[in-house]
Amino acid sequence: MASTSGGADGLSEGSFGGFKNRLGLEKSPYLLQHANNPVNWYPWGKEAFEKAKKENKLIFLSVGYSTCHWCHVMEKESFENKEIGQILNENFVPIKVDREERPDVDQVYMLFVQATQGGGGWPLSVWLTPSLKPIVGGTYFPPEDRYFGRPGFKSVLLKIIKAWQDNDRAVLQQGDEILSQLAQAAKFKIEKTDDLPDCRTIVKNCFDMLNKRYDHEHGGFGRAPKFPQPVYLEFMFRRYAVDKEGDDGRKAREIGLTTLRKMALGGMYDHIGKGFHRYSTDAEWHLPHFEKMLYDQAQLAAAYASAYQVSKEPVFAEILHEILFYVSNCLRDKAGGFYSAEDADSLPAETAAEKKEGAFYVWTYEELLNSLSTTLSGKEGVTEGDVFAFHYDVQKSGNIEPFKDPHGELVRQNVLIVRGDLKKTAEKFDLSIEDTQKILVAARRKLNDLRQKRPRPHLDHKVLTSWNGLMISGFARAAQVLDDPDCLRRASEAIEFLSATVFQPQHERLLRSCYYDAARDGMVIGSNPIPGFADDYAMLINGLLDTYEACFDEKLIQFAEKLQNIQDNLFWDENDNGYFATAAGNESEIVLRLKDGEDGAEPSSNSISCRNLLRLSMFLGRPELAEKAVKLMTSFGSHLQTMPMAVPEMVGALMLYSNTPKQIIICGDSNCDDTKALIRCVNSHYLPNKVVIVSNGETPFLRDRIAVLSSMQKVDGKATAYVCENFECKKPVNTVEELDAILK
Repeated sequence: MASTSGGADGLSEGSFGGFKNRLGLEKSPYLLQHANNPVNWYPWGKEAFEKAKKENKLIFLSVGYSTCHWCHVMEKESFENKEIGQILNENFVPIKVDREERPDVDQVYMLFVQATQGGGGWPLSVWLTPSLKPIVGGTYFPPEDRYFGRPGFKSVLLKIIKAWQDNDRAVLQQGDEILSQLAQAAKFKIEKTDDLPDCRTIVKNCFDMLNKRYDHEHGGFGRAPKFPQPVYLEFMFRRYAVDKEGDDGRKAREIGLTTLRKMALGGMYDHIGKGFHRYSTDAEWHLPHFEKMLYDQAQLAAAYASAYQVSKEPVFAEILHEILFYVSNCLRDKAGGFYSAEDADSLPAETAAEKKEGAFYVWTYEELLNSLSTTLSGKEGVTEGDVFAFHYDVQKSGNIEPFKDPHGELVRQNVLIVRGDLKKTAEKFDLSIEDTQKILVAARRKLNDLRQKRPRPHLDHKVLTSWNGLMISGFARAAQVLDDPDCLRRASEAIEFLSATVFQPQHERLLRSCYYDAARDGMVIGSNPIPGFADDYAMLINGLLDTYEACFDEKLIQFAEKLQNIQDNLFWDENDNGYFATAAGNESEIVLRLKDGEDGAEPSSNSISCRNLLRLSMFLGRPELAEKAVKLMTSFGSHLQTMPMAVPEMVGALMLYSNTPKQIIICGDSNCDDTKALIRCVNSHYLPNKVVIVSNGETPFLRDRIAVLSSMQKVDGKATAYVCENFECKKPVNTVEELDAILK
């Protein structure tokens, strides 16, 4: 049995850099949160695996992330419990994994829990044989049997210990059988077809499936809890773009725009500090789960950019700008990268003993009225607080129904939500709309200043390559749509940061992550760098291509091509096509090599790669990349045919391939006004099936790749646009009016 009295396997204070276990030597904020548990945690790696084999112990694997509410709950209830800690230390090798660092580990064992329990989530709790094969799994376990009808964590531990002691051979055999079944299930789950599925049929089926789930009253898809699902919204806009006059096209446009409007009015949007919370616990977008994730801000920024192009409604540009304001101020490192998340939980006050979910974001009626006490000019007895409270549905008794607050954390609290509109508020107080807007803007500023005095939620200062790639795309799309040089600068600085930090030119590899180190006041790589996964390559390539179309620096295309070649070498399945999530050669740590098969909170690496390959084939004049995209889509043919709503991003790539993409080539200096005017014209249109190239005679890389560029010249000495399909071009034009007419 493992000792708990100190030493290398014990928990003596200071053994691990002042912490109680090995996690104190890690950089992940999630692992560091557990560094003082009375559990002898190991990080995922060789040391833990060898210990399990040497001592013939089962592994207890706990997977979570630093802003996970129920991960915090299980830590407090079980992992800070000395009795449970002793049971774990004496009978298991406990391993902690940050799922955002190691999606490969999470993916394998989540597949197991979903297959055996019918669902999954975090914290993910799995017991493994010494050879890493799963035998028992679940998610959150309460400490004792009496909670919520769930088996208690202590009871589960004791039952597993007894089973292992009574017949470890049977347990090992069970692990072998389970792994074999999982491997078969994973192979069956992604089934290829002989030919590329028919695009019109797939698009129609995808739209019909999503339309059936659409909430006509509140927007969004499905019932509570309701997630933003930007991959669905982007599909709707793409559906509209290929059939603007058809019934389905018009309906798709309305679904996308209505959902984004409703989300921005709801409590899921932070009306004071800006940015979106993770999801809504109800159908009307009111009560959120309060954590803020970088990948949500990134994808929603792109969705609001699309909505603005589609509709030209200023509200979408306003929300886009506010999302990026939040990211720039709260999630951006001074070196240029973007942090991962802010937690849902925080202390209600500096003197409070326990954190509460949403404490940083909610308001009592009294607090709000006292903070906004200025009487309106000419409106005796009416304060700015009265106007604000009416507009944002602030109630004396709080605006959260008790059944939505089972833990009583939000009693008498208010989550801001707009149930009416500016006109309704103006009429209520006999104000002009302009004056009402000024009152609300000033009130939000006052409340934001007040909120900054509260204890902030925990910040996960981990920088993930994949999520940064998504955020780069968000800034780049905003730079295009808003014609905003600050947004372009943010995207460019993030690319420079990643190029200098997580790209290893000597090995021609990306790393998964880097971390803010307070002692150094800068970003560092961990002592055991984690190699990048397929999604790191795919999402960064996508960000590079989007940024090229905002600034037209061909070095970005060069870097994207280099990364695509590396991705192909590391992850491509030569037998069945498609990209594995992990590179080969890591079988001692990862018992199953899986493929990202579905678009969820983030688009899958395979879906994004389809679009990347198609775009790169047009940028580079490399038809073999388009052929690879076809192979990739065919490898997911059964998904596309039977459940296209599971892969809407890949459906979008199929639309790009099937609907004759446009190449828009502008001959001119990207810094000159006439060229900028043509670029602005292009960006004023929603054109998902296009690439834009600016050729000024000094773009040797692209001119060497695309022969037709050499024959394209300015007309009458002015910047000139060529709109082409398969590089067969319409008559060149050099006025905004002419180009606008072609693009319409």
